[in-house]
This record gives sequence, C-alpha cells and structure tokens, in this order.
Amino acid sequence: MNYSHPDSELVNQPIGYWSWAAYKAVVTHIRAGLAEFGVSQPQWWVLNQANDEHGKTRAEVTALLQGYLDVKDTLQGEIDALVEQELAVFDDAGRLRLTSEGEAVRLRCAERQKAMWAERHDGITDEEYLVTLKVLQRMIHNTGGQAWHH
Repeated sequence: MNYSHPDSELVNQPIGYWSWAAYKAVVTHIRAGLAEFGVSQPQWWVLNQANDEHGKTRAEVTALLQGYLDVKDTLQGEIDALVEQELAVFDDAGRLRLTSEGEAVRLRCAERQKAMWAERHDGITDEEYLVTLKVLQRMIHNTGGQAWHH
C-alpha cells in the first residue's frame, strides 16, 4: 500500500484527525450513492425499519434510530419526507409501512449499499477490519466516550 506517511511517522499521527477523515469519506460515499435514488442516509435507515410484515410506529422507528449519527433532531422530518414522497405510509394502526415504490427503492438502495461496502473494503481483510473496530472501541472506552451500536 502506498500511504502518505511512512509507518514511523503514521504511528504518531492523531487518531482524531484520521477517524474524522475516514468518517467524512465513508459517509460522503454512502450518501452520494443513496442520493442517486432520491433517498438520504437517514431515510434509508427508516425504509429498512419499516420493512417487515408488522411495520413500526413512529415512536418505535425513532427509538431504534435516534443514536444513528446524531439524527435524533431530524428523524421526524426524514420520516415525513418518505411519506410525502409516497415511499411509505402510516396504516390505520399508526404503523409505518412501505409502499410498493418504497420497497422497490429500498431494494435498489440495498444493492447499492452492497456494492459500496465492497468498494470500501477492497484490499481490507475481515481480520484487519475487526482489529480496526476493536481498536476504535477501545479508544472510545479509554476516553470515557460512548458509541452506539446495533
């Protein structure tokens, strides 16, 4: 691999910068891929939550997703946007369900997500990925931070 710094310099680089740069690159990549289908990243999460035979109430969707990348304050608008776009509807019991178009968009986004995952993980073994996540989790723990996971 051709990195911008030799290992002897890279080991002294700040994790804050590199984790921020990775976050920005990955999230930008994901959001650009989903935007091609007219869906934001939070809307993609909502589509996935509403994708079951029972649907979910607004409160259930909010409880499940409020920890995702600080969307707690904007999540209601994202849900409403999906309803306005006729990708989802609330049934008589107040449960969010996908329309046929919503399910078609969800499936197209799911395929795009698989392709983007493969792009992001190109040249990275499962073992390397696992070590990276464990190191990040440990740093979060060491600094008293909290990370949401599902």
